Amino acid sequence: MENKLKVFRAMNDITQEDLAEALGVTRQTIIAIEKNKYDPSLKLAFNIAKYFKVQIEDIFIYNPDL
Repeated sequence: MENKLKVFRAMNDITQEDLAEALGVTRQTIIAIEKNKYDPSLKLAFNIAKYFKVQIEDIFIYNPDL
């Protein structure tokens, strides 16, 4: 699954550490999601979207070829 998490963080001037703390995960988790090395759980994906006040589809893009 591709994502635009890094873009949304940059647009909102949020550090990986601040986002991780707000979501109750580690900074390493945020890094792994941004590098497409880790797909978040559905709950975490929804929490990320909720944090940025957008729809989940605005951040996460499903690509069946990955």
